[in-house]
Amino acid sequence: MQAIGLTTLPSLPMTTTATQQRGVIDAETIEALRLSLECDATYRLARNAVTKVGADDAAFNRDVVSQADWSFSTWLDDWPVTNQKKSGRCWMFAALNLFRASVMKNLNVKKFEFSQNYTLFWDKFERANWFLECIIETATRDLGDRHVSFLLDYPIDDGGQWNMFVNLVRRHGLVPKDLMPETQSSSNTARMNSVCKGFLRRFASDLRSAIKDGASEDEARSIKETQLQTIWRVLCTHLGEPPKSFLWQYNDKDRAFHREGEMTPVEFAQKYVDIPLDEYVCLVHDPRPEHPYGKTYTVEFLGNIVGGEQVVYLNVDIETMKRAAVETLEEGEPVWFGCDVGKQFQRQVGLWDAKLFDYDVLYGEAEGLDKAGRLHFHHTAMTHAMLFTGVDVLEGIPQKWRVENSWGDDHVGRKGFQLMNDSWFEQYVFEIATHRSKLPAALQAALSEPPQVLAPWDPMGALASQEAG
Repeated sequence: MQAIGLTTLPSLPMTTTATQQRGVIDAETIEALRLSLECDATYRLARNAVTKVGADDAAFNRDVVSQADWSFSTWLDDWPVTNQKKSGRCWMFAALNLFRASVMKNLNVKKFEFSQNYTLFWDKFERANWFLECIIETATRDLGDRHVSFLLDYPIDDGGQWNMFVNLVRRHGLVPKDLMPETQSSSNTARMNSVCKGFLRRFASDLRSAIKDGASEDEARSIKETQLQTIWRVLCTHLGEPPKSFLWQYNDKDRAFHREGEMTPVEFAQKYVDIPLDEYVCLVHDPRPEHPYGKTYTVEFLGNIVGGEQVVYLNVDIETMKRAAVETLEEGEPVWFGCDVGKQFQRQVGLWDAKLFDYDVLYGEAEGLDKAGRLHFHHTAMTHAMLFTGVDVLEGIPQKWRVENSWGDDHVGRKGFQLMNDSWFEQYVFEIATHRSKLPAALQAALSEPPQVLAPWDPMGALASQEAG
């Protein structure tokens, strides 16, 4: 998400000369606008509808809804959805939901959830350290530098990326939900985030001042270690303390009892997560011409664990992305993806379609920007991550996709699962995580090339700068 700077509005002219009045909306222009709508029956109908029921209900395309078909040639899910509640942990929930599909099968259980609070705790703590390291790195830059301003705007948000989740699993492992259940703050992160941001911004001030006064990087890191003690206490207060080890035992769906013994969270993840994390890559569809397909990209300052895996995207055309997603689903594995969730979406119906709302008819003019244009002019970005659990393919071409969301099962599609028509995928899906083996040889080779670094505020990094999504 782009940092917003202060702007100064132009002053109204103090004289009435023609030159100084340029750009001012005059009375004649306003009168012409009024007259242009007087005889427009379509406008009057739109105005009456929008003022009564709102724009979305007025523009709702009934034909799209009546043609929606919820059958799929590949359908994987047979489990209830999860609920991230008032938090921006969508990327984390989607990844954990991907993992739990195979865990439920391997354990022979009907229901299972990993602790989302556990991964939240470690992401917050590691990201605090990441932020303070970035502050040390940029300490000699002016406080008004755009990069420094960006860091101070987004020190510890809820959002994240696939590679960041992989970092958490490798470093800290996973635990069942019962071992670290939800708290008020994990389900509603705003207050906890506000407290952490307040401390981190003060710590940033202290670090910058120390370095300005001649402190070395090692001395600054010594200061940082003391600062992290405060963050640890805050997180433990809000989320509880993460377990170091636990006794793992359970009953399967046939009521058979299993006692697996004492294990650490890392040992638990290694034993029960059979997803080949080393083989996973992130594909993005970024059609901006300055970002060619077949090249890798990263975003400056995007990450959560110092020394962890770098966030790297391989930019591919949309058909390559679809093909990889279809092949993964047809082999029995769900697909993690990132998208611009709010565009052309009706939550209660649970449907995405590129033409779900006839806004061009409602307003008498089409929006006009294509996918690349929306990226260029800040009208789209990744705002949410979910899971594909099904797809309907006709003669090799995907028609629609089944989506597992993490917004609970109340008033969200069909018990929390939703339908995405392929027209929407093309316009608003930006990223998937999949096996590198799903790529042709040339693209696999491209993954080894050094990534081009995008600015911190580039829309390809927006998913990590989310309070809730």
